[in-house]
Amino acid sequence: MTPVRWLFAPATDEVPRGQAGGAAFLRVLLGLMWLHNVSWKVPPDFGNADGGLYKWTAFAVSHPVFPPYSWVVEHAVLPNIEVFGWGVLIAESALAVLLLTGAWVRVAAVLGVGMSLSIGLSVAVAPHEWPWAYWLMIGAHVVILFSSAGRAFAVDALRSGLGSARGLGQVWGAIAVVVGGLAVLGSAGDDPVAARGHDLRAWDLAISVGRYNLVGSLVLVLIGVLLLVGARGRLALLCRAAAVVGALAALSLFAQVGFTDPLLGGTATSAAFLLSVALVAVTVAGAPDPAPPHA
Repeated sequence: MTPVRWLFAPATDEVPRGQAGGAAFLRVLLGLMWLHNVSWKVPPDFGNADGGLYKWTAFAVSHPVFPPYSWVVEHAVLPNIEVFGWGVLIAESALAVLLLTGAWVRVAAVLGVGMSLSIGLSVAVAPHEWPWAYWLMIGAHVVILFSSAGRAFAVDALRSGLGSARGLGQVWGAIAVVVGGLAVLGSAGDDPVAARGHDLRAWDLAISVGRYNLVGSLVLVLIGVLLLVGARGRLALLCRAAAVVGALAALSLFAQVGFTDPLLGGTATSAAFLLSVALVAVTVAGAPDPAPPHA
């Protein structure tokens, strides 16, 4: 198999179950890291010297790690931060979606190595930073690249004909229903279309699945119900409907955040989570369950 074909092939090499489960856990953990951090990459200007992506990128100039990289940042990146910012937002959103869902895992791992290296070269020696955090980020993505992290709880497993479409769809459908239900409870009594919805995060542990106002919460519940019922009954039409609604909701957020009040009260993190559910839904719609073994 050529390197390119290997890169795009499902990361589902046969390994002991414990290794596959451990690799999947690390993959999801990295996905949650990227999912949380896309929320503060806000267009159209992506911050300034006082905050946002611009401030952190500028540390490459004020606290250089590798002078040639600092020169590129100073003369090419910072003057064009609007374009650069969109690239970062798209790349980190893709990382969150692909790692959480276990889709094209090796591609995501290579992208993760590149993004981690880029971030490290910008901020590794900035005030209050711990350089080893970036070495560990790079190392974790390298481990994912050469593991079977797509063998469990993953779209890659469906791509290779190993996983259960019914099972994966039901789990993700239930996750969407629970997350949406919690957001409904949290946004009760607020403006149904508040620009800043209820934030679903784990205290101060930097784990978040986004913000949702009441409308956004109900949309997420609807997507989850469609996927849950569609996966359980193997009804491709319902799964496709979940994928379409999820993708449209995510795109609406990407188009509105930073420009106007988001109709769903969300952030880029909300959009990436919605895209994750949509990707699982469209994959489940077209993936048959593996045939049971012969007695």
